[in-house]
Amino acid sequence: MAELYEGYTLCGLVPTQNPLFSGILGIELDGDVDHVLVTDSSRSVTVYKVSDQKPLCSWTVKQGQIITCPAVFNTLNQEYVVITDDKVVRVWKDDDVNIDKAFKATVSADVLRVLSAPECEPVVLFRCGAIRFLDSLLAAPQQPIEEVLSEEEVIRWSTLIKAEQQNVVLFSTEQRGEYFLYAQRFNPNTLVKHRFETEPSLSAPLSFSAASRNGNIHLFHLYSNGNLCESVLPLRSSANGAQGVQALPRFLRLSLPVGQGEQMSGAAVVLDEAHLAVVRFPHPSAGASEDYLSIWNMHFQTLQASKEMAGWIYSQLWCYYGKLYIPHGKILSVIPFECQKSSLAAAMGKLKQSGQSESKSCALASFWMQPYSDITQTSGNGSRLTTRQTVSNLKTNSSVEWTVELLAECIKTGAVDDVQSAVDEFVCQTPQTDLQVAAGMVALELVSRSQTDNNFYPHSAFLLLLQTPYLCHSVCPELLPLALEKKDFGVCQIAFQIFPDIPEAVTCACLKSILSTSDTEMETLNLDTENMMFVNALTQTRCSPEEEGCQPNGFCPPALEDDVSDVPVASSSKSQRDPLALDMSCPVGLLKSALLNEVLQTAYSDRLLLPHLKDLTVPQVILFLQYLQFLYLKYSQEAPTHIQALRIPTMSQIMDWVCLLLDAHFTVLVMVKEAKRVVSDLHKFVKSQVKLYAELVKIEGSLQGLKKSKQSEDFGLYTIEVIELF
Repeated sequence: MAELYEGYTLCGLVPTQNPLFSGILGIELDGDVDHVLVTDSSRSVTVYKVSDQKPLCSWTVKQGQIITCPAVFNTLNQEYVVITDDKVVRVWKDDDVNIDKAFKATVSADVLRVLSAPECEPVVLFRCGAIRFLDSLLAAPQQPIEEVLSEEEVIRWSTLIKAEQQNVVLFSTEQRGEYFLYAQRFNPNTLVKHRFETEPSLSAPLSFSAASRNGNIHLFHLYSNGNLCESVLPLRSSANGAQGVQALPRFLRLSLPVGQGEQMSGAAVVLDEAHLAVVRFPHPSAGASEDYLSIWNMHFQTLQASKEMAGWIYSQLWCYYGKLYIPHGKILSVIPFECQKSSLAAAMGKLKQSGQSESKSCALASFWMQPYSDITQTSGNGSRLTTRQTVSNLKTNSSVEWTVELLAECIKTGAVDDVQSAVDEFVCQTPQTDLQVAAGMVALELVSRSQTDNNFYPHSAFLLLLQTPYLCHSVCPELLPLALEKKDFGVCQIAFQIFPDIPEAVTCACLKSILSTSDTEMETLNLDTENMMFVNALTQTRCSPEEEGCQPNGFCPPALEDDVSDVPVASSSKSQRDPLALDMSCPVGLLKSALLNEVLQTAYSDRLLLPHLKDLTVPQVILFLQYLQFLYLKYSQEAPTHIQALRIPTMSQIMDWVCLLLDAHFTVLVMVKEAKRVVSDLHKFVKSQVKLYAELVKIEGSLQGLKKSKQSEDFGLYTIEVIELF
């Protein structure tokens, strides 16, 4: 038997121009069972800690460069390896900040993949079929690479597998409709070519998976008609180095349902000797829907477990140490699973499990969030009828004792007003201990219907659930994208205030939507009043005539400074100043500035945020920089000290965002005429900050000297001392 536990989101997916491609090039282990290395198509490589669902570090190649194969981790010397632009091998360590400054070497032929396994030296597989150990290739990068494949022969799949304490590289090729399998061993060094047996009923294979068992390599290939075939490669016979192309027999292991016609895509991964995980094949009893993850028993041809995934399932699936990694919709999910030893009694459901209750309780403790499918399940026709009657009598009976199941049925069919009233009553009735789990389940149901029904969007219900302390982005990852699609910035604002785990990609998507929305469109928004009061007070703050020069703290706004002389600002006349230098008007509207302030206060990682900031257009970057410049000038007048508010951006946050924007777009901004003034003003800001902090350092040194000075002896009634600070 097999069981799929409740999954969780590891990260969001990078949007691609091809809706059928998830944007992930590959997922590899990063040294242990709890760390994985994710390579995406946006030129970045990221290490995630799976148990915490957090990125630990990330590296990005320069714009114009492309990562052409998944990165791998070399466990022998604790280094990362990746290929860029087909021919550039890059090697770096965990403490390297910039991947472009690490070791790199250009080879003489196009590389297809770098294959690695724990405690094994990585091998490099070229597109022409040649194979080299990584160290020997880096010792002579321009060494000639032989052509192994025939003309028009293309590699479709490859892997490195460890069998009998030896490494074997397997890769399959296609040549004018024929499929071949190559097996490369290194001790002794032999390469054997096999031809798949052809049958009229079998078309092109969709997926391959390999496992080592009992001294043999078992290769599984899944076809578009649903047939799963197995081929066995005896290692010892392959080592004899037989000449010519050997026939590779195969036999049918499993027939999967395909519905009408054949499957155009799909993926399968062998879990153990009896179980197989499959995606993109329909559930036998759920119609033609293909968005299912299923585990099948190959011995008894039975479906052991299945799970419907939200959003489109891509034809990608990885398995490491009891966890399935599956991209679907806009997220990458991790689905823990368990496969028990296969037997006839277990396949028929008659196997007695001595520790069944204990294992179930442990699973619930590890994964406290109940399965999403449990919300919509009903026990039978009677309970379903009761639910419908309860929903239909909602307006006449206000004392309904709502449960998660009843509320889910109401969300599926009820009107917006009825659903919002039901959610309100449910939140009021449910104890806090139960609401901790139920809030996320209800939010998932609301988002699910809102995505399928364009006329359904319960704004008030979302706000009510956000006011509970039990929602976060990981619990309901589709909430913020849905709010952005509906231009519901009120929900976005509350989410930015309470969600501690918003991914950097979502933060940048919100920022881009805010900047691209006109102030006229935002006039109807209803935002948080406290933030509105702060922004309103900030925009109304004005300098008094006496304060137009130096400020009380001794700092002068950079727009007042003379760049060509060191004459004090107070001595310069107003006629010498730029009449536009003191433009203190806010470049955005009141509501937009309130939303931008929430973005400024969101937690982020510089490495992960910087690649996504590159998606902003130049007008959006200039507008955001102008707003940050406005905040800087207001803060230089000590405006926040006169405003009572809990959530206001700090000067440090403002300057950090300025630096990030300039780092992401500097090469473009210096070429744009419209950005010349704001970049010049920001240069003055930096110059003023350096000058101010230099003076503060002098004062700090003087004060520390006074603190360390010895106390003078008793001088009588009083004494006069002169202290020179400078």
